[in-house]
Amino acid sequence: MTVTSVNEDFDQLNLTLAADFDAPVERVWQLWADPRKLERWWGPPTYPATVDDFDLNPGGTVTYHMTGPEGDQPHGWWRVGSVAPPTHLEFTDGFADDDGRPLSDSPKIETRVTLTRRGTSGTGTHMELSSRFRSQEEMRQMSDMGMAEGMREAAGQMDHLLA
Repeated sequence: MTVTSVNEDFDQLNLTLAADFDAPVERVWQLWADPRKLERWWGPPTYPATVDDFDLNPGGTVTYHMTGPEGDQPHGWWRVGSVAPPTHLEFTDGFADDDGRPLSDSPKIETRVTLTRRGTSGTGTHMELSSRFRSQEEMRQMSDMGMAEGMREAAGQMDHLLA
């Protein structure tokens, strides 16, 4: 598995996942920038994602839903803040209703993705995925839902897509 660490820091309201890949930055970036590739890893294996709308430009929106083992379909959204292909992406992530509209009473997570070249030849990639919460209450809620393990499982699927 390529995930090297997952760290929950409740004092700083931050959850950080780090992963290393034996693939160039541009290939790892495509797993974020191509909606068909994104949906092959974004959800944990038991909750695969389907991307409904995809606009990965500043101010754009990505909406998706996941399908659970019992057929449940939780919906989510991203509001894209900044994009600098192939190394940087920032977005706000949250839960949505069945039509993809953000739920006002659910946690909103500020997410930053950074891809950097690694290795002596620069053909590998280090990915850091940082999720910042608005409060300890929201972070605790997401932690109790298994967000850290879900992120580990989801990112762990990226390897076979890069093979």
